[in-house]
Amino acid sequence: MFAVVSLGMAHAQSSTGVQGNWVGSWATSQQIPEPQNALASEDLHDATLRQIVHLSVGGPVLRVHLSNAFGTAPLHFASVHIAKPVSANAAKIDPASDKALTFFGESDVTVPAGAEFVSDPVEYPVAAGSNLAVTMHFDVPPAQQTGHPGSRATSYVAHGDVVSAVDLPEAKKVEHWYQLGGVDVMAPSNAVAVVALGDSITDGHGATTNGNDRWTDVLARRLGSSPSTQAVGVLNQGIGGNHLLTDGLGPNVLARFDRDVLAQTGVRYVIVLEGVNDLGGLTRDREVSAEEHALLVRRIEEAYQQVVLRAHAHGIKVIGATILPYTGSDYYHPGPASEADRQAINQWIRTLGHFDEVVDLDKVMRDPAHPDRLLPEYDSGDHLHPSPAGYNAMGSAIPLSLFAH
Repeated sequence: MFAVVSLGMAHAQSSTGVQGNWVGSWATSQQIPEPQNALASEDLHDATLRQIVHLSVGGPVLRVHLSNAFGTAPLHFASVHIAKPVSANAAKIDPASDKALTFFGESDVTVPAGAEFVSDPVEYPVAAGSNLAVTMHFDVPPAQQTGHPGSRATSYVAHGDVVSAVDLPEAKKVEHWYQLGGVDVMAPSNAVAVVALGDSITDGHGATTNGNDRWTDVLARRLGSSPSTQAVGVLNQGIGGNHLLTDGLGPNVLARFDRDVLAQTGVRYVIVLEGVNDLGGLTRDREVSAEEHALLVRRIEEAYQQVVLRAHAHGIKVIGATILPYTGSDYYHPGPASEADRQAINQWIRTLGHFDEVVDLDKVMRDPAHPDRLLPEYDSGDHLHPSPAGYNAMGSAIPLSLFAH
């Protein structure tokens, strides 16, 4: 039996005097942006960066996490503002909603290398499912950028200190996030968060830019519409190209587990959907021996066990998700042996006693006539990543009863 362990969050009180629980409403995994996804250093010299994020749960008070997780030197944020954007796909904000954040009462903050800094709480009511613009001014660019390349959201970079500008018509547009880790809200006393830990399928490759139609967005909307789960936040900690066992794009799952799961505000559940990149990578360049296939299967199962052990030590319930079909992928071109590996791992995931709960996304997404392939209407076209319809099916298949408490 899984024992629910108190995380010591009950009846927290912010400096505003509002009582409740701090819970993560939005978050994203941090990594070093690849060269093609990094901003040029001059882009962030005396520059304003406006980023729009989509919140899951709402509340009357919020705070923002700034990240210098992969920085090699202290990073000065000259100012940081929040505002309500006019839409999800434009830089324009409602000027009446613009508000400066403070850090220990000051308008600027220097974040040490490798660290994160949380703003002071600010009374700023936000609704579940709403968007928030976070605008920051840099006087000096980061020595090493920290970011999240797979934002599926447009960010805006303009020169000068224009954090309160209603619009940024001349801004450079990029589909990445930088130096921004999360947004917490003060929510009811029963508020908790679920972390979605995954790769590009969780990150949302194939989803609509600025459309917020990843499977995690679908789940968040469903949770918010049910009275028993309205206070459950959803935190997307997917990284495109991520692996369980090796560093691909971003650190491997076991290396990033502390920051991306255990450190998340109010986390009580984690959904694990990882492994397809480990499976596909084994034979991407050449076929390997049966012994190497068997070793990979065992090591993936061991990694899952480590996730469960570490989560349980912090009172977090672990939900295992089966790995989706990917036969036909031009990137991995898996053969029968790789498909046998996937089947073996999925059977392990489904076996009682390994995870606290199981969500059989393989069953939801596979083509009944060709179970080693995605259902065509759920396929983005690359036979690896789901389409928006596929993400909707995934997010709709997760029972809300898993999170009722």
